[in-house]
Amino acid sequence: MKKGIVPRSGIDTDARWGYSHTKGWVFGYKLHLTSTTAAIGKIAVPLTADVTTANIPDNKMYIPLTSSSFVFPLFSLRYMVADPGYDAKELYEYSKGLGMDLVCPVKRYKTTSKERLELVCFYESVLGQTIYKQRGISIEPLIEHIKSVFRIDPLPVHGFHKVSAIVLLSVLLYQLMVYYNCKTEKINPKSIKYTLGTW
Repeated sequence: MKKGIVPRSGIDTDARWGYSHTKGWVFGYKLHLTSTTAAIGKIAVPLTADVTTANIPDNKMYIPLTSSSFVFPLFSLRYMVADPGYDAKELYEYSKGLGMDLVCPVKRYKTTSKERLELVCFYESVLGQTIYKQRGISIEPLIEHIKSVFRIDPLPVHGFHKVSAIVLLSVLLYQLMVYYNCKTEKINPKSIKYTLGTW
């Protein structure tokens, strides 16, 4: 990649290598997404989204995603749950400034500061673990469901701009389908796929 050599045809030259805490090393792109927990029926609703190449660290996207979240009332938001890639002092401080707590796996070190130990203790507490478990039943299944509904895994296009357009359009359509299904009182996640088939 550094030498600009493409070893075979069909490789997306805009894609990059990056490390995922859930999948290990991946080549391609990342969907960064904020969502509700499974509050409406049992459906997690995507709130904000962005696409980057896989080499962009998760923690670099936290502030842009949550700052654009002012479209929904943050006064009702108490916790933001994220994976280990978001464990950064500036993100905890930023979240506090918004009046919420960032909850993600926190490692304990021999020289761990007092304020970091408080984060460790909260994460390891019953309440902290209860809050963090919401991520496993919300965001991961939501991302997999969006991929399944819109058949975007593997991606049908190459190039950052095309990938970004098709993925973000999929998220937008998903949001519209959730809204439509709530208005028509169809709150089963499977009905999203069915509704798309009838349009």
